[in-house]
Amino acid sequence: MALEKKIRELKEKREKMLLGGGEEAIEKQKAMGKNTARERIMSILDQGSFSEYDMFVEHDARDFGMDKKHLPSDGVVIGTGTVQGLPVAIFAQDFTVAGGSLGLMHSRKITKIMDHALKMRIPLIGINDSGGARIQEGVNSLAGYGEIFFRNTISSGVIPQISVILGPCAGGAVYSPALTDFVFVVENISKMFITGPEVIKTVLGEEISMEALGGARVHCEVSGNAHFFAMSEEECFSQIKKLVSFIPRNNDVKARVHDPVPPDKKYDIEKIVPGDPTLPYDVKDVIRAVADNSDFFEIQEMYARNIVIGFGRLGGKTVGFVANQPMEMAGVLDVDSSDKAARFIRYCDAFSIPLVTLVDLPGYLPGVDQEHAGVIRHGAKVLYAYSEATVPKLTVILRKAYGGGYIAMSSRHLRADFVFAWPTAEIAVMGPEGAANIIFRKEITTAANPDEVRRQKVEEYKEKFANPYVAASRGYVDSVIEPSETRKLLLHALEVSEDKVVQMPRKKHGIPPF
Repeated sequence: MALEKKIRELKEKREKMLLGGGEEAIEKQKAMGKNTARERIMSILDQGSFSEYDMFVEHDARDFGMDKKHLPSDGVVIGTGTVQGLPVAIFAQDFTVAGGSLGLMHSRKITKIMDHALKMRIPLIGINDSGGARIQEGVNSLAGYGEIFFRNTISSGVIPQISVILGPCAGGAVYSPALTDFVFVVENISKMFITGPEVIKTVLGEEISMEALGGARVHCEVSGNAHFFAMSEEECFSQIKKLVSFIPRNNDVKARVHDPVPPDKKYDIEKIVPGDPTLPYDVKDVIRAVADNSDFFEIQEMYARNIVIGFGRLGGKTVGFVANQPMEMAGVLDVDSSDKAARFIRYCDAFSIPLVTLVDLPGYLPGVDQEHAGVIRHGAKVLYAYSEATVPKLTVILRKAYGGGYIAMSSRHLRADFVFAWPTAEIAVMGPEGAANIIFRKEITTAANPDEVRRQKVEEYKEKFANPYVAASRGYVDSVIEPSETRKLLLHALEVSEDKVVQMPRKKHGIPPF
């Protein structure tokens, strides 16, 4: 009888905790299109797999009337479970409890599950929905953030870290997602900013809405702080599950191998790239023409669209695709696209994911604005990332590969393992028109018919340099291939480089051009 009583008491205590901030607070949460903390966790994890820890933890603050406040689970839910059978650690801030504010015990729950994830070497998923630091707890709240940031940094490159912004994430709190690998946001729900609209109005006298300041679209299209955009929480959870299916659980193992499925025949690789080098095309169709099942999971789709990054599979194995996008700014590299590509390259290298690079670009974007924005420093990040990467690096030059852009996009000179070029490839210091105008300037300007001479000299330059055969004759290109051979040769290259080993100089770490 005594045991039955204790079990009843336990169930009653659990029921109270499961209510979070109470039915009224939950109704407000639902009215905003938001699920509760535990509902979110259950929606991401496999059914019945969640084990919650520290349900009965409470704050121990005493100032400003906090000694009289009961905050169920101290406003954050932590635990472990599985996503598609893969073990993960997870936490979710509970906005129905004191606005999900972070105090000392709240932060200790989060750091406990972070430590657990690192020790067990499993991915960490963090759901952020918080008004920020709990003011009543003063410096303890700030200390809590610092402990979280430190663990984000130490775990980087060891376990995948995924941040989900499902509500406000303000002030110092934003730096934890910024330190993680992937950030998910949802339209009309996600808000991320250092200083809120009220502070901006007070300090600068400017009126700005929360959405315009730090809404989901802003961080996907403008700042680049977010990687995945969804219209609802349910869509967001599906995206998380798909991401987890592509990545390994830690840096000591490789991603799961799936049964390979040939690409969809509707993607005819021979017809995607126009013969005219001035005409654009969607490079994502080239990716779909070679990837298993034509399945390409794009990352940062809305940001720096002149470069495309994301995951796919070749022969059932996860690869990271990096490709210039001729449909946007002719596929040039600029400040933002360099940052986007370099970060993804380093992620793939950290987690042993081979890199497939598709090249078609006229070089780096010229102009005063780019120079002043630091295109030299930002552009160097791509060079650094590819040079540092020791995973298998496979490169296919589709069309234009000019100047510094040719070198940066995983060239043989940055130690690409296999470099293939289509017959349409143009590998040169610059485009034929610009080169001819410089090399043959005197002949053109003094000719009776400058336009005709210029045309002839452009064709002469194209024939001599703007093709893949000069580079192939020097061994910078391994093979000039037919487009239809691309998938077969990539599969073979991956198989050959499966156990690639690279010996790097001993050092503590390099100094990237941050």
